[in-house]
Amino acid sequence: MKFRLKKNERLHSEKLIKELFDKGSSFFLYPFKVVVLDLPSSQDGTVQVLFSVSKKKIKKAVHRNLVKRRIKEAYRLNKNLLLNFPKTNKLIALIYVSSEVGEFSPIQSKLVKILEKINAQFNAQVNEKQT
Repeated sequence: MKFRLKKNERLHSEKLIKELFDKGSSFFLYPFKVVVLDLPSSQDGTVQVLFSVSKKKIKKAVHRNLVKRRIKEAYRLNKNLLLNFPKTNKLIALIYVSSEVGEFSPIQSKLVKILEKINAQFNAQVNEKQT
């Protein structure tokens, strides 16, 4: 498993971001709000992720960038927890909502829980379609 976060794995298309926030389902796991959307695709499943830290919550850009780097690193190390989703593209937005600059280990543990929850939701959808 390669632990890289390539450009095609980052969500940067304005059209897809708008669709994610309009049609996606969300859940909250402090300090993250997570928005997830499955798009049908004819190719192998790719996962695209958006990382966001609010300027309203964390005022200084230095601290916002630090939190984003920590979130990206935690995702990069644990993205293998997301299974390959055949014939579907998955869009994920990770929005950091805490007003405190989080340390790496709590961010990583929460991100692992988020990725496991996304897997569980996908598996439940697949099982539902099969029956």
